[in-house]
Amino acid sequence: MGTENCSSVAEFLLLGLTDTPELRASLFVMFLLIYGVTVLGNLGMIALIQVSSELHTPMYFFLSHLSFVDFCYSTIIMPKMLSNIFNKDKAISFLEYMVQFYLFCTYIVADVFLLAVMAYDRFVAICNPLLYMVTMSRHLCVELVFGCYLCGMVCSLIHLCLGLQIPSYRSNVINHFFCDLLSLLSFACYEVSLNELVIYIVTTSNEIITIMIIFTSYLFILITILRMRSSQGRRKAFSTCASHFTAIAVFHGTILFMYCRPSSGNNMDTDKVTTVFYTIMIPLLNPLIYSLRNKGVKEALKKVLRSKLPFEKLLS
Repeated sequence: MGTENCSSVAEFLLLGLTDTPELRASLFVMFLLIYGVTVLGNLGMIALIQVSSELHTPMYFFLSHLSFVDFCYSTIIMPKMLSNIFNKDKAISFLEYMVQFYLFCTYIVADVFLLAVMAYDRFVAICNPLLYMVTMSRHLCVELVFGCYLCGMVCSLIHLCLGLQIPSYRSNVINHFFCDLLSLLSFACYEVSLNELVIYIVTTSNEIITIMIIFTSYLFILITILRMRSSQGRRKAFSTCASHFTAIAVFHGTILFMYCRPSSGNNMDTDKVTTVFYTIMIPLLNPLIYSLRNKGVKEALKKVLRSKLPFEKLLS
């Protein structure tokens, strides 16, 4: 397309999930409920870890930050998406678009590295239990979490700086429900091969690094568990890893499905449906996974409820 059809833009129009009026009400109610449960689940998990002394361990320290990250990137997307379902004016300024993308990318990358850090934590806990609290000191835990956020900020900043170099676009109408960089690049009147190369390198590097950490950690965990003579010890070790491994499988499985499946071509509606699970359902599922499959969390929750409610017999 010629450069005469290109221009700089001050705002973009996010078309949202659908333009079918009959679906708007049901979609709004469904996603409002999902967002409500997501906020309640993640903030509830953070609060439970804070008030329960038995959860003041490195594993739950990392879990509280995972819940915080899930809450943040869900909140970055959902309110704007919900408002756009009924709003006729779906405009978002160029600055708002870039800020939303930067924050979303920061927390997504931080989420990826947090899951890898939690795998390392489980490796130390199971393979070196006597030195666990010494190895996973408070200082190291803070440094690891800071490193996760730093990786997210640096990766996002790289993409943001390259994105800001694009001088003009063929259109300001984006068929998506959130501020996605790939959607933006598809309308650029500019050579974006460098942007696409950087996205590929950064995404691939993050996946390879974190998956290798996770794979190596769980390989040593599996070897250690199989060497245990006590069946009770093996069950306990497996149970401590079950929640985290489930969260890893859901998160990385979704990412790998998105980037390894056959291209959907120009069918953006198919891409949006796939992206919903990645951006909206993951923050909902993580607190449910850890609350339903984690014995420590369930026991702490029962203890807190018993201390607040007079009807203990109903909870026993």
